Amino acid sequence: MGRAAPDAPAPTGPSRYVQRLIARARAIDTARPWAWDALLTSVWTLAALVDASGGWRNTARDPSVPTWLVLVASLLLSLPLYWRRRRPTAALAVMATGALLSAVSGAFLQAGFLQALPVFHVALTRPPRALGWSAALIVPPLVTGAFLHQADTWDQYVVPTLWAYVVVVLLGITVRSRREERDQEVRLAAAAERARIAREMHDIIGHNLSVITGLADGGRYAAAKNPERAAQALNAIGTTSRQALAELRRLLGVLREDGAAERTPQPGLAELPALVDGVRKAGLRVHAELPRPQGDTVLSAGAQLTVYRVLQEALTNTLKHGGPEAEATVTLAYGPDAVVLTVTDTGKGAAARGPEQGEGQGLVGMRERAALYDGTLDSGPLPGGADGAGWRVRLRLPKEDFPS
Repeated sequence: MGRAAPDAPAPTGPSRYVQRLIARARAIDTARPWAWDALLTSVWTLAALVDASGGWRNTARDPSVPTWLVLVASLLLSLPLYWRRRRPTAALAVMATGALLSAVSGAFLQAGFLQALPVFHVALTRPPRALGWSAALIVPPLVTGAFLHQADTWDQYVVPTLWAYVVVVLLGITVRSRREERDQEVRLAAAAERARIAREMHDIIGHNLSVITGLADGGRYAAAKNPERAAQALNAIGTTSRQALAELRRLLGVLREDGAAERTPQPGLAELPALVDGVRKAGLRVHAELPRPQGDTVLSAGAQLTVYRVLQEALTNTLKHGGPEAEATVTLAYGPDAVVLTVTDTGKGAAARGPEQGEGQGLVGMRERAALYDGTLDSGPLPGGADGAGWRVRLRLPKEDFPS
């Protein structure tokens, strides 16, 4: 789960031109598959008819075959190509009829090799058992023609042709495997993106709702004795709500299909003091040591977001489980090869966060975030804490100039 390798150099010159042509052809094929199928079928049908005009006699075992029969066999071997992708087995069955007619008559039309195209699509899109049916369609015309017109050298006609079809089948299987691998990569990437979005939603909604709940409770108690303090709590609730809505809009905007969302910067190390101040307004006493990043500190934007989210989750858990008298201490240290964030609290609700109660989505999400950047995250009760009091979360992220 290390950092991604640098991007490969972009293709230049003729290779870029070829790639653009391939991409454009694929786009046209995806948008109008019937047009490509009709074009390919027309080209091969025209070639078959040209051969039927007289060229077929160069390879025929019986040049006296009637022209109408040659024409019918040629059309049977070429026209079904239009359905080779949608119904490859049916197309191959019709073409096998033309191949059998060609073999029995002795015409030995070269258009018979067009059967390789539906065979390729059978290997590409159909279950493996369909290859057995394909073989049952291909072999009889070959064997029939060999014994009727090439009794002395039948193997020289059958074996090389079968090997050609085997190569086509292997090519189809290879392309199919590559496609399945690519689809699997897309599914894994989609699952990872869903997990990332779930973590972001959990962090944004869970933290801000906890802060709002704390502010609302404090405002309710202060309303009777200190209206000014209650008004401050309401103002803080409004500020926190607007911040949560802004973060949600940013997250949901990234999901827009047109890609027109404004990509505002994600929170990082510079926003940690504001995060702590927001939690303080919710009623949690926080002692924080958040020095400015050192000149040689190297943390990417994603790693800084991880630090921010881990601190957010840790303080949110203290608000939820620490109890009314809980205090939290936040320390951010810049070492020679790593950045270390430590969050401890004196809350009485540590047992509720213990492993015997199961790990919540927040703790799992923090560990996943740390692992994405070769970091580690440890959490658990404070050593020596009385009656299960106290909890500690420690995040270590290596600087990206150093190995983890």
